[in-house]
Amino acid sequence: MQLNRRLTDEQWAILEPLIPDPAQRTETRGAPATDRRALLDGIVWILRTGSPWADLPRDYPPKSTVHRWFQRWTVEGVFDRIVARLAADLYVLGDLDLAECFIDGTFAPAKQGGEAVGKTKRGKGTKIMGIVEAHGLPISVLIASATPHEVTLAEATVTARVVEEVPAHLIGDKAYDSDRLDADLAAAGIEMIAPHRRNRQQPTQDGRALRRYRRRWKVERLWAWLQNFRRLVVRYEVYPENFRAFVQLACALILLRQLF
Repeated sequence: MQLNRRLTDEQWAILEPLIPDPAQRTETRGAPATDRRALLDGIVWILRTGSPWADLPRDYPPKSTVHRWFQRWTVEGVFDRIVARLAADLYVLGDLDLAECFIDGTFAPAKQGGEAVGKTKRGKGTKIMGIVEAHGLPISVLIASATPHEVTLAEATVTARVVEEVPAHLIGDKAYDSDRLDADLAAAGIEMIAPHRRNRQQPTQDGRALRRYRRRWKVERLWAWLQNFRRLVVRYEVYPENFRAFVQLACALILLRQLF
């Protein structure tokens, strides 16, 4: 997947209505407001290169301005709304299939510490939980400490989805083989499918359902896509909401590709 470091005209045409206009401000003093596309291009450059804010090239707005608006848009939920709107559009177009979804988690080392950071055998870090639909497109991400077991984060990840509809089938690896999780998700209308742990005494699934597990590579492919956004390889953000905003923006760019 090759990544351009600036938004295309087609991408910007979709995103423009979803981003507040900095020009609509009450302050009368200070420098003139920078246009939204230039600000978002600067944020995307940081996301894709993984560079520090101080290294933002001079052909973008000043780094302090871009960083300030990134934080403001994070607090205002702009990136969440972008992902939700893109997912809704794709659902209407029939490009999202929730009949079969896949769940998994990945680890990002955290260099600056902060909240949602936990100890593991791999060191201190943050866990990125994700759910993709049948085509491998992300419909949910959750940022959490790396310490808790993934099975304890599964329901919260389902709740964090950006589409109203629930997955008909949710497929995970052995980490999600849990009677309690099966029952809780079944109450929400979701069938959890996961290979049995070695120590399970009473089988709960047959081979027919587990055939879906062969397509679990689709959620693993999401991690490969996200690794192309170098800012997500290591968490440098002290505040978890800032790191999550970068993850959401990366997911938005992945969803945008599906619209063209």
